[in-house]
Amino acid sequence: MVDVSNDDHETLTGLHEMVLSRLGPALVSGELAVGTVLKIDEIALQHGVSRTVARDVVKVLESLELVVTRRRIGVTVRPRSEWNVFDPRLIRWRLAGSDRARQLRSLSELRHGVEPIAAALAAAHADPEQCGRLTAAVIGMSVTGRRGDLEAYLGFDKEFHCALLEASGNDMFAALASVVGEVLTGRTHHDMMPAQPEPAAIRLHADVASAVASRDAIGAELAMRAIVDEAQEAMELAFGPATIPVESSVE
Repeated sequence: MVDVSNDDHETLTGLHEMVLSRLGPALVSGELAVGTVLKIDEIALQHGVSRTVARDVVKVLESLELVVTRRRIGVTVRPRSEWNVFDPRLIRWRLAGSDRARQLRSLSELRHGVEPIAAALAAAHADPEQCGRLTAAVIGMSVTGRRGDLEAYLGFDKEFHCALLEASGNDMFAALASVVGEVLTGRTHHDMMPAQPEPAAIRLHADVASAVASRDAIGAELAMRAIVDEAQEAMELAFGPATIPVESSVE
């Protein structure tokens, strides 16, 4: 076992992330089945870390509601219905694993229910600074899209959707910015984006920004609905609509 008692914080953080990056995906993929009982000592031994690191990892998994710790029993894997499914880390793990299709379906449906309404609300509530953020993000998307720089494009795309959700004036919608950000990141990092973003998609983002700035709620909602429809179509091209199972709370 690695003795990290005197190591610096950076080393401890690296070990913590290493173990978390192994256990988290194993839990969300079902490799560690519901009801499986883990022991702190076993986690430490298996991953070559101290019990302190193992305990800290379990605390994170508990915060995600993936596991529950009970005295004299151990760390028990919880069913999907109890997970904190809005946590960005959990979303990232699911998008990286065998659960990707189901996760994308859930996230796509969430976006359909939220983002068009958020766009309409933004047309009523956005301030000049928020309108400026939307416009700047579209310009950034246009420039980086023409270059085919998908990572830079992703940054501007995430900024656009974050600004829009915040501009809605609805705190609940604004809190979903990190969730939408993980969807966009997942599309890019799992090869669901074209090598060069579609100009039509960028124009739709520009239409949303323009409608919000001109207080056109209907126009903003329609343009945003077209954006999430395009994302839905990309998902179906990647997986096929019949292959994406309906989310179930029963394990």
